[in-house]
Amino acid sequence: MSNKAAVLFRVAAIAEAFSWAGLLIGMFLKYVVELGEGGVPVLGMVHGVLFVLYVVVSLAVARPLGWRPRLLLVALLASIPPLFTWIFETWALRRGKLDGPERLVYGGTGLITREIEPARA
Repeated sequence: MSNKAAVLFRVAAIAEAFSWAGLLIGMFLKYVVELGEGGVPVLGMVHGVLFVLYVVVSLAVARPLGWRPRLLLVALLASIPPLFTWIFETWALRRGKLDGPERLVYGGTGLITREIEPARA
């Protein structure tokens, strides 16, 4: 998985998940512990920017990675619940969805779903 599109997607997914976690901690400090703003305005803006970045990156890497529309939809829906972008990224990495279509030629981390014919002598 040395594909630049896959690396870009992984960075965006993990950054978006961390921004969600930071925002949730800030909201806990603000509304439950009542320690003031708790960084919510800043963390909210950072999360908003990373959310949009994740959506744009997901749309941009779908074609180079050979994602079907259904997989792209799942990637986009993963941006809504907290930390699901990280869960989706981990799942996609393990299933070979970040290897791209050339994984059948060069190999990859995912399982090959079709057999490759042996070379004829």
